[in-house]
Amino acid sequence: MFLARITGSIVSTQKVESMKGQKLLIVEPLRVNEQDKSDLKPTGRTFVTVDTVGAGEGEVVLCVQGSSARFTPETKPLPVDTAIIGIVDTVQIGANVVYKS
Repeated sequence: MFLARITGSIVSTQKVESMKGQKLLIVEPLRVNEQDKSDLKPTGRTFVTVDTVGAGEGEVVLCVQGSSARFTPETKPLPVDTAIIGIVDTVQIGANVVYKS
């Protein structure tokens, strides 16, 4: 699993039948600032994900990748490699809250 921020969306009018009606979002993985552990920093990478929870642009989400992306009832029949499985409310490292929605 990894944390990511939603940075955009994708519209695809031509796709395989099983993907019709699926919301596709662009996410950028996040990591804890290793210098002082005070916040989350983007990694510079991006992924296309299928949204299973109704997330929106700018939100921090919990993503799964690989075969884990097909373990939810919504994604089991889909040809996906990354899925959003949660919207993050708070991230705490030790006593520090590094993210709060």
